[in-house]
Amino acid sequence: MDSGLWKEALISASALVLAGWAGWLDWRIRKIPNWLTVPGLVVGVTLSAVLGRWPAARSSLEGVAICLGVLLPFVLMRALGAGDWKLMGALGAFLGLRVLIVLLGTILIAGLMSLVEVIRQRKMRETLKNLLVLSLAYSTFHVNNASAISLDNPRLLKIPFGVAAALSTGLFFVVMFALRFYYKLG
Repeated sequence: MDSGLWKEALISASALVLAGWAGWLDWRIRKIPNWLTVPGLVVGVTLSAVLGRWPAARSSLEGVAICLGVLLPFVLMRALGAGDWKLMGALGAFLGLRVLIVLLGTILIAGLMSLVEVIRQRKMRETLKNLLVLSLAYSTFHVNNASAISLDNPRLLKIPFGVAAALSTGLFFVVMFALRFYYKLG
């Protein structure tokens, strides 16, 4: 195995372990603890810097900044948990700019999980109203009106975002491996 492939495998395996562990914890206890996400972020940036020097460290920091910046308004509105937010930042530390694909996949998977729950619990009207409130709060940065969609509201459906992140991360690496294998054969 060449040096570049070994480094990529180490970083990829670390990201998968982090995402899988966080997903399992979120499924079991509905919480992603700081003792997992904060060291995960530090390890991701450090591994990237040590194994890939400045270009990889810069990409790692960009991945962290993109995830934390895009998701911060949802955390401030209490529509997303801080553990979920920090998990995506930590995954950004491992994946760099490739985290955009994982973030998009996570949002899509979380949306599908939510849709299943909305249909199962017959809460379509309430959910559409809450989506309107969320969209307006996000686009205007007016957080005060978003209390109806807060994680503190016990009536709202809550899905384990960490599970969606774990599934998206796993799917990302399966597709990357399949593409690498396909192009190596072709």
